[in-house]
Amino acid sequence: MSYYFSKKTTLGFEEAIEKVTEALKSEGFGILTEIDVKETLKKKLDVDFRPYRILGACNPPFAYKALQAEDKVGIMLPCNVIVQEKEEGVEIAAVDPVASMQAIDNPKLGEIADEIRKRLHRVIDSL
Repeated sequence: MSYYFSKKTTLGFEEAIEKVTEALKSEGFGILTEIDVKETLKKKLDVDFRPYRILGACNPPFAYKALQAEDKVGIMLPCNVIVQEKEEGVEIAAVDPVASMQAIDNPKLGEIADEIRKRLHRVIDSL
């Protein structure tokens, strides 16, 4: 099982971020964190890196359910979505929550992860 699913797009980098954010919102997610990897690596290491953004997406009702089912699950939240510019175009990828939750032996989490997976798949597929 892969730990992510992804899609290439013809959108420009910034436009892809906007579209991903809108698609996530339509599925009940908000962006809690946004890490500009290119900027961070330039600032911290003085290296050049391709445009690469990590969006920490959270669906509050499902996060709440997950935290009620397993108090330490917060170490695996939020659901990360990346947008990166590659030679062949912009790629958007999301973590597969089912794959990441397999490490936790809790059937309630499996049900929640399955629903989040469906929502994240719809986000990626809509782009």
